[in-house]
Amino acid sequence: MSEHVADIEWNAQSHPQQADTYSRDHTVTLENGHALLNSAAPAFLGNPAASNPETLLLAALSSCHMLTFLAVAAKRGYTVLSYRDHITGTLGKNADGRMAITHCVLHPRIEFGGDNAPDAETLAKLHDSAHRNCFIANTLNTDFRVEN
Repeated sequence: MSEHVADIEWNAQSHPQQADTYSRDHTVTLENGHALLNSAAPAFLGNPAASNPETLLLAALSSCHMLTFLAVAAKRGYTVLSYRDHITGTLGKNADGRMAITHCVLHPRIEFGGDNAPDAETLAKLHDSAHRNCFIANTLNTDFRVEN
């Protein structure tokens, strides 16, 4: 077991483009001290130059899937030379009619080394195992797909 922390700090200030509302900008400080400017998504009056919770959620899911994939692949004897992903997420209404990230699609591009690169069926099984064992995926209730 492990515990993870982050600090969020927001201070009242006016919105830079809309005087009748507030700024969504805030600072997220991660447990290692790394701080980043965060805001709402631009569609919700956020700062387009900042990260936003929806994108950070997608990054967390993609990163967790990749790290779990690397562990599964190594355990099964595959050498991964590079892993790149372009994740997309859809914000919409869930089954309860509430706004949620309802669909996530990973588009990983993986380069294997050696002579034992997995075939398409085995690659799909590696991704399935990574998804089933990914901490973040196990936390979320959303439709999830890997497309090559």
